[in-house]
Amino acid sequence: MANLAATGSITALIVTTLAPFAIAVTPTPLPPRAVAPTYAKDVASLLNNRCVSCHRPGEVAPFSLIGYENAKLHASMVCAVTESRRMPPWKAVHGYGEFRGENRLTEEEIALLAAWTKAGSPQGNKRQEPKVPVFTSEWSLGKPDLILTQSKPFKVSPEGADIYRNFVFKTNFDQPMWVKAIDVKPGNRKIVHHMIAYLDDGNSALKLEKRLADGQEGYTSDGGGVGIMPSGMLGGWAPGLQPHLTPNGIAFKLNPHSTIIMQVHYHRTGKEEADQTKLALYFAKEPITQEMNMHWAMDLGLNIPAAAAAHKVVKERILPRNMTFYAAMPHMHLLGRTMKAWFDLPDGKRIPYIYIDDWDFNWQLSYPMAKPISVPRGTKLHVEATYDNSAANPRNPNSPPKAVRWGEQTTDEMFLLLSACTWDKQDAPQAKTTGSP
Repeated sequence: MANLAATGSITALIVTTLAPFAIAVTPTPLPPRAVAPTYAKDVASLLNNRCVSCHRPGEVAPFSLIGYENAKLHASMVCAVTESRRMPPWKAVHGYGEFRGENRLTEEEIALLAAWTKAGSPQGNKRQEPKVPVFTSEWSLGKPDLILTQSKPFKVSPEGADIYRNFVFKTNFDQPMWVKAIDVKPGNRKIVHHMIAYLDDGNSALKLEKRLADGQEGYTSDGGGVGIMPSGMLGGWAPGLQPHLTPNGIAFKLNPHSTIIMQVHYHRTGKEEADQTKLALYFAKEPITQEMNMHWAMDLGLNIPAAAAAHKVVKERILPRNMTFYAAMPHMHLLGRTMKAWFDLPDGKRIPYIYIDDWDFNWQLSYPMAKPISVPRGTKLHVEATYDNSAANPRNPNSPPKAVRWGEQTTDEMFLLLSACTWDKQDAPQAKTTGSP
């Protein structure tokens, strides 16, 4: 589900910037084939189905792959990043847990792209080319039910630390509303690091906004939090994260007259920038019988010694109720290398959950389960991670290495596994389900 995401805040779930695509990889040798693959017959449909949702104008990818000319121009790059498994972005180990919409190319598809590139990227018979996908809305899930945004762009000065800016929106619904998905359109991708949508039933954020007024909309908070204890959250966004609807009959609850806090994490670029990010909400059209919740597995006492090349951290939690898990989102920063999680049931059975064996801070994704995982009360959730705080780690932000603790800045570190889940024995919600704001 697209709502899950993270970065440098305690509830943060997101990413920083897209990794550069500069990489050189020699195409894998292929068995001889009578006819070289062509764009029209072989490659266009693959790119259209697997790539252009991001590789198109206005989206997160750095170049377009729509049409033959674009595909040919970037053929060597496409070959390199697919052979290295950097693209499409998918970090979960195949076969450890089962996921919906696994964003991986098959070996045959990777070999096809390599053969096409090696043959000089021929176009083939243009009349055989499939139609270019038509994107009817700027929003991948269609027209939202509600869009929240600042009334004018927020200005970010050239120098200083990152900014956690909280934009406050008071809703006027007289009945509970049920949110099936959120989506985000950053106004300025150069500076938007991630976004988290919090809920505030007590409307305390409105008072804080007035108290901390500085001439621009919203207020700035320290350390990644929102300055109050939120009553919940709707999820988050980071580059590369795609929105998904929650399962039928399940949604996040937005209480009547609640306040939504759109927290945007901004980087600075060395010059003045401006941003006007949009947060879109999709409401349930079907009756809702269960409320979606968030489960956190984290280590706030994280302390990674300087020069430790494989520092291991393990957290275990006995689940206090019968629970069903729908999506997982691991989160670490620049020192993270691996994260693995599983369930140990009371009867001794073990269920794999998720395994990231090559963590990349640039691709923090949400992984929806192919089938929900239901576990009984007393199940142990086991999460372990490793960190490389040595000088040999090219991503280490400190030279020489120094001890790193839990913190909100990218140069700090985190141990966090966020899960979307439901649990038994909750009252059936009394809710408006028409989905109209």
